[in-house]
Amino acid sequence: MIGREREIQELNECYDSGKAEFVAVYGRRRVGKTYLVDETLKDRIAFRHAGLSPVDEQNHKNGLKEQLKHFYLSLQLHGMKKSKCPASWLEAFFMLEMHLQSVDEGSRQVVFLDELPWMDTPRSGFVTALEAFWNGWACHRHNMMLVVCGSATSWMTDNLVNNHGGLYGRLTCQIKLSPFTLRECEAFFQERGIRFSRYDIVQSYMAVGGIPYYLGYMKKGMSLAQNIDWMFFEDNARLHDEFDRLFASVFSTPELMKNIVQLLGTRRSGFTRQEILRRTGLDDSGASTKLLKALVASDFIKPYIPFGKGKRDTRYKLTDPFCLFYMKFVQGRTEMDPDFWMHNGASPAVNSWRGFAFEEVCFHHIRQIKKSLDILGVSSTQSSWTLKGDDGSDGAQIDLLIQRKDNVVNLCEMKFYNDKFTVDKTYYMKMVHRQNILAEHLPRKAVIHNVLVTTEGLKYNEYSSVFQNVVVLDDLFEK
Repeated sequence: MIGREREIQELNECYDSGKAEFVAVYGRRRVGKTYLVDETLKDRIAFRHAGLSPVDEQNHKNGLKEQLKHFYLSLQLHGMKKSKCPASWLEAFFMLEMHLQSVDEGSRQVVFLDELPWMDTPRSGFVTALEAFWNGWACHRHNMMLVVCGSATSWMTDNLVNNHGGLYGRLTCQIKLSPFTLRECEAFFQERGIRFSRYDIVQSYMAVGGIPYYLGYMKKGMSLAQNIDWMFFEDNARLHDEFDRLFASVFSTPELMKNIVQLLGTRRSGFTRQEILRRTGLDDSGASTKLLKALVASDFIKPYIPFGKGKRDTRYKLTDPFCLFYMKFVQGRTEMDPDFWMHNGASPAVNSWRGFAFEEVCFHHIRQIKKSLDILGVSSTQSSWTLKGDDGSDGAQIDLLIQRKDNVVNLCEMKFYNDKFTVDKTYYMKMVHRQNILAEHLPRKAVIHNVLVTTEGLKYNEYSSVFQNVVVLDDLFEK
């Protein structure tokens, strides 16, 4: 398995703890939750079950009846004698208790319930039954280890992590699984015999992020451009319909969620909550707040407070690389060139996209940037800043500011080039202008260090001294 060392250790420690364990594993769909549990606890799972997708391929809704029947069949598959299909989740979990008792030999019993949120259909009483199963039976058995997974991260956090009812404080371990880093993507490709340069690995991250399921479609013996065409643009491309499937499988209101995501994809700096409500027609209510929280919890969007602003000015921006790529190049196209990326990889539109997409890659690797600057041990926060110009002065946009407790502010510029970056006089004056404007909004004791984050490094000349630090591609691949 690539990466996941900490998560594997946590699961194994729970397995060996000698007491009842209730473990929740959650994270973005396709990030590898099921694979993590399967590989770590291989041949040690006493009972496993996965909920049915809320809507099947024929657009038929899988309600309580279908979910219970599927659970009953899983019990039979694991050796339970035939009886009758349970009529409620309380009855279904009682059957599970009876089955586990009948096969209990004293060793650790792992129960793995995958896609848990799918089982909680409207008015099904699923959460109440899960509470009864854990509180009334499972938690009292020292050899019991219940592992639950879910891609609907907001459901997992609301009903398990932050539950205020019968499951309050019952989780003994929670694991939020994150996408791969660039370093892990590189190891993933190497494991599969796929030969990409780090320059191309970064571009693959721009298109699909660090999502193992998507990376798994990459074929060895093909260039990155050929792989992107194969996944997105050829006839029956593997990821052509993934955008719709992704939202339908995770959210109960997929169209509302897609509307928010599509709006956020139109502005790199994002929108405030009020702007989102106004432009999407959503009500100013708790329900709308819940939608935003669900998108944040599922790692599609991120909230941030712009430099110099307060919490009321929080903005939400789309940060999921797959969604950004899909909406830019795939969505809405009625006719597809099966070799689109091969034909357009050097076009101005794609080169412009690479510049913005590289910034997102950097935002996903803030830790590596800080490590390169040797400030991991320094307390710091990061934000972005946009100052609108007027008749008297030009505005300024700074995509990444790292504010440090040691009175240094790192003004970061991200540039994706296929060679060393050259600072000319015009760019030098632009940086000086930004630095001067920013200084007006900082305490007098603060000093600004300009940082260039780029691919090959900086070509030194009479203007290159405008940057105090340079972070290169290899630095982003650090652990």
